[in-house]
Amino acid sequence: MKPGRGVFVTGTGTEVGKTVVAAAIAHTLANEGKQVAVFKPAVTGLENDDREPDHALLRRAAKSEQSDDEIAPYRYGPPMSPHLAAGLAGEEIQPERLLDAAHAAAAGSTALVCEGVGGLLVPLTMDYLVRDFAVHLGLPLVVAASPGLGTINHTLLTIEAARSAGLEVTAAVLTPWPEKPSRIEESNRETIAVLGKVEVETLPRLDLGSPSSWPPLALPPGRPAPNRRD
Repeated sequence: MKPGRGVFVTGTGTEVGKTVVAAAIAHTLANEGKQVAVFKPAVTGLENDDREPDHALLRRAAKSEQSDDEIAPYRYGPPMSPHLAAGLAGEEIQPERLLDAAHAAAAGSTALVCEGVGGLLVPLTMDYLVRDFAVHLGLPLVVAASPGLGTINHTLLTIEAARSAGLEVTAAVLTPWPEKPSRIEESNRETIAVLGKVEVETLPRLDLGSPSSWPPLALPPGRPAPNRRD
């Protein structure tokens, strides 16, 4: 990925390794000497305090000094869709605020790694989806997906939903990729690549406490990161 580029990481759903993939990309770029900014429009599930919050992991992986607000403008305790979490907190997520914050992060970096929330069609508000936010940023998309049974349908649906909105899908990443993949997992990788017309990378299970042990996750070049709102 060239300097001044960015990527938007989405997933086929929740708990499919989206944050891990975004962190691995950010860490790879940082190790290449790039000034990496990370961003996530909303974080939910903070009341689950037995694991590092997504925005904290992204910051650590990117070797960034961004504040919590600069990485994730909206943060909530309950593990639920961001539009509902915001409503229960007595507020509404403001797309303008998200776009301003993302553009500010991009302007101060040579690479922006943005992680979505859940899947592409998750609502940030009832009339503003994660996909809308991705479209407004204009970054190439990486789809994080599980390697096992059911992933063909989920991944191809996500790719189709992205392309129907004009998004460029640069790669899919299957994770956690086993040391000895089964015939199903190997077939899933090949099938997604052929039917989705997309590069399919793999990422093994990572020791999140030891980024130095992570393998690099290099992806095809994408378009320039945004520095203004159209």
